[in-house]
Amino acid sequence: MDQKKIGGFLKELRKEKGITQEKLAEQFNVSSRTVSRWENGYNMPDLDILIEISDYYEVDLREIFNGERKSEDMNKEMKETVLQAVDYTNTEAEKYNKRVRICNAIAMFLIAIYMIMKDTDLYKNYYAVMAATDVAQGLAIGMLFAGFIMSSRYGERVRAYKKRILNKMK
Repeated sequence: MDQKKIGGFLKELRKEKGITQEKLAEQFNVSSRTVSRWENGYNMPDLDILIEISDYYEVDLREIFNGERKSEDMNKEMKETVLQAVDYTNTEAEKYNKRVRICNAIAMFLIAIYMIMKDTDLYKNYYAVMAATDVAQGLAIGMLFAGFIMSSRYGERVRAYKKRILNKMK
């Protein structure tokens, strides 16, 4: 995937529609800076937003992935489109999985600190140490919760995309 080409295509579609980056940002609940980054090829929209963009501009997702309009029948290239979407989805999954692993690792580290410290004389005799380890325990629970939230958010996107692909194939 060529992000610069895709960004240029998104810019072209927006101009054809006759709207500003601000109006588009408002439509998709993102900042105008985010739209600018998409159009300059510095960043890509999330998969769920890409699907909404393809509906909004009335173009195939395949056309967005290719960064250009195609006049061929969608059924001929459905396999290629699905493969590109899977590649994009896998890239997004790797990002989310990395974040979840980092959150879980930090949480386990904080829990280990708490478990080691709670039975020591240092913990029992100094309120500052007690408060710090209690905060560490709270942070650990927060990190585990954040990892759960990130993983469930990504799962919703994947399910929505699979549902849409199946509906298009019917």
